[in-house]
Amino acid sequence: MIRIGDLLHEVAEVKRLSGIALAVVLLVGVVFAVVRGRSDEAGSPDLETVRGVIGSEKLAFFADRRVKDAFARHGLRVEVDPAGSRQIATSVDLDRYDFAFPSSAPAAEQLQRARGAARTYAPFSSPMVVATFDPIVELLTAQGVVRQGPGRYRVFDVARYLELTAVGTRWDQLPANTDYPARKNLLVTTTDPRDSNSAAMYLAITSFVANGGVVSSPDAEAKVLPVVGKLFLEQGYTQSSTDGPFEDYLSAGMGKTPLVLAYEAQFVDRVVRGDSTIRPGMTLLYPAPTVLSKHTLVPLKPAGDKVGELLTGDPELGELAATFGFRTADPRYFRQVVEEHAVAVPDTVVDVVEPPSYETLERMLEAIAKQY
Repeated sequence: MIRIGDLLHEVAEVKRLSGIALAVVLLVGVVFAVVRGRSDEAGSPDLETVRGVIGSEKLAFFADRRVKDAFARHGLRVEVDPAGSRQIATSVDLDRYDFAFPSSAPAAEQLQRARGAARTYAPFSSPMVVATFDPIVELLTAQGVVRQGPGRYRVFDVARYLELTAVGTRWDQLPANTDYPARKNLLVTTTDPRDSNSAAMYLAITSFVANGGVVSSPDAEAKVLPVVGKLFLEQGYTQSSTDGPFEDYLSAGMGKTPLVLAYEAQFVDRVVRGDSTIRPGMTLLYPAPTVLSKHTLVPLKPAGDKVGELLTGDPELGELAATFGFRTADPRYFRQVVEEHAVAVPDTVVDVVEPPSYETLERMLEAIAKQY
């Protein structure tokens, strides 16, 4: 005869054992997931590891989990190290890498020649812009430096700007200036031309205007260097990475950096993030003329070609690049991002010029560096 008490005890024991078994199964599952995750981080045997050296502006893109997963779906694990574009072209030990990905076409051109690469890839670009504030726009509009462009954007007239800098104009000398009466020269804040690609792009813009065309001879270099060199030297201390002055623009505001040279992608990226760092009154000006920072990948080994082909042709990676503010090979991706987030940037930047050759840029940069 089965006693009720014994039956209840057996039921309770079954429940206890079932609970233990379930806990064990869950624990095994968690351990498996953790081990698998660590294995993936360490490098899955199913993925081909491809190493690259890149301009620092793209580091957040390659570090993004969505980008890593997109590459993994094509059998690649892409690992990158950041470096300045000038460093990539001159001093980085490239034998360690499958591809180099500087932020400028001249640096890529030099790399392609030096390494004998059969081709290059230019999956995305970003025009150089001047990030500023509405009160500064009003002041410079009155001085003829800022005007309305052909689209929904405003133009920064580089020729007029050079006229003001040539005579050492200070902010507090501008008529009726009650918004920013600072006792310092009216200058765009840039990075150090000895280190940074964005400073080299600024040199390309200003030298074009000072020369009346692309600088392409030693005589033209000698002509423009006194004009453009002071644009860097009179700033005083300059930072080595474009992130530095742009972060000052975001955090310190108009007092420290009323005008800062930046990549359009930096501004768009912050708007897309929605982290409130872009506040009302912050705006972009498009230099006339400007240059495109063409992020150009140079394959150093066959695996590097795979990365270049994917970045150029894979829709998922193109869409992801646009969310970081880059103008992609297919313009639909960038257009969709800026429309979705109501970013007031032009669909097409019209007044774009080419930078000088790598050799010409290097000679001018070295000449300016000697004056520091």
